[in-house]
Amino acid sequence: MDIAKRCESNPLLSPKDLKAGINDMEITCLLNPGVFKFKGKTWLLLRVAERPVQQEGIISFPIYDEQGQIKVMSFAENDPDLDASDPRVIGYKGKNYLTTMSYLRLVSSEDGIHFHDEPGYPPIFGKGELEAFGIEDCRVASTKDGFYLTFTEVSSVAVGVGMMHTNDWKTFEHYGMILPPHNKDCALFEEKINDKYYTFHRPSSPELGGNYIWLAESPDLRHWGNHKCVATTRDGFWDCARVGAGAAPIKTEAGWLEIYHGADFNHRYCLGALLLDLNDPSKVLARSKEPIMEPIASYEQTGFFGNVIFTNGQLVDGDTITIYYGASDEVICKAELSVKEILNILNVGI
Repeated sequence: MDIAKRCESNPLLSPKDLKAGINDMEITCLLNPGVFKFKGKTWLLLRVAERPVQQEGIISFPIYDEQGQIKVMSFAENDPDLDASDPRVIGYKGKNYLTTMSYLRLVSSEDGIHFHDEPGYPPIFGKGELEAFGIEDCRVASTKDGFYLTFTEVSSVAVGVGMMHTNDWKTFEHYGMILPPHNKDCALFEEKINDKYYTFHRPSSPELGGNYIWLAESPDLRHWGNHKCVATTRDGFWDCARVGAGAAPIKTEAGWLEIYHGADFNHRYCLGALLLDLNDPSKVLARSKEPIMEPIASYEQTGFFGNVIFTNGQLVDGDTITIYYGASDEVICKAELSVKEILNILNVGI
């Protein structure tokens, strides 16, 4: 069941619409942005993935070296030690690398449809050993204390959750890695519950457990504990392989409404919904049996990595949820959902 109303202007942004932010690179993908309001405009904090212009017979990709400078690694396509079967990951002699380097980039819009670079607001690049392969998939929590950014830090030794805070989008306080490896899909609640901060996150286990949605609480946004699993994958369902939180949950009279992503073993990504208790968000009240949004449009089915819709950014105005999402791991799109319509579906039962 797909209840999303897609914007007629989709895709809103594609790689050709922006210039590369790294010298001698090209933009390969624009991916799911964080979303927020600032100075009367709609802003997207895009994940931009870049790589060197590819030469025939050679596969090249960037990493940060120990000095924090970008270094290009190149291998012959016919090298027997090279595994380039996945467009997202390169395997070489037992080590994995990303085919692109991701960073975060601000664009703004007066009408929520036509976006452009904003002068004076520079890109946010990875720094240090734990971000040597870049930073990805940023959620933006808009709070009374400013904006909190939670994102994935990627390197050869770890995939973990980093956090920053800003009030002006020009200066940032870095919190470092707040949730250790292997972890991602961190979405902060935008207000406290019983004087505690809460966040969703997704630790992963290659043996026991799986790619599930967890909840953690904190007194200060730096120290997280009392971790509880709130949603697992479901055999035979559209979200049988992995699940992860989207943007910050939406406070409704019925409970906290979370739009999450799920995928099957064919790597087909859809969106679903969870409803959580207002006073104890570890209690799941309802969960969608069917997706509320599926990759059915042509731009969602074909691209860098097709059959994918993925969101971690939204704006809420009354009953209307405006999501900005990545489609086919390549372009940025917009759609609207109704809070009431989602809740009506969830009332059918888990």
